[in-house]
Amino acid sequence: MTQAKKPVTVLAGPYGHPLHPALAAVPIGAWIASFVFDVASRVVGQPGFLTSGSRWLIAIGVLGALAAATVGFLDLIAIPPRTPAFRTALVHMSVNLAVTAAYAINFLTRGGQPAAAPVGWVALTVSAVSLAALSVSGYLGGKLAYRYGVRVADESTQAEGYRVTKENL
Repeated sequence: MTQAKKPVTVLAGPYGHPLHPALAAVPIGAWIASFVFDVASRVVGQPGFLTSGSRWLIAIGVLGALAAATVGFLDLIAIPPRTPAFRTALVHMSVNLAVTAAYAINFLTRGGQPAAAPVGWVALTVSAVSLAALSVSGYLGGKLAYRYGVRVADESTQAEGYRVTKENL
């Protein structure tokens, strides 16, 4: 179990502070914002700026997801194989890769639509389904960290934050 708590390389982030969750915030935020732009493009009079903005937010999300996947893979290889944590991590990774591929395709297919038009219903639906899948993956990522303690500092290290000292009084 302690093997999965320590980084395999400094590139994954220092002990007790993995980079993967921080980098995952980029695609999550970008894709949620792109969905808001998609919906808004259906209700405003001149949706061009929202349609264009949504497409570029998707691109930012895809690039951010690739960065998060790189360091996430470093965390994956620290987990002992044939364990529930490893199986959960494989599903988490697979769902994230599928979502990233869906968004990459969504980005490419939006290149042919008129910039002044609202986002099409198909693209909007793909974004909604992708966000739902991303939520499932986020649940699994939380399970890895909070239930299985992957890349979380051990309890003795955590206890340091709860010790009352003279400096804290």
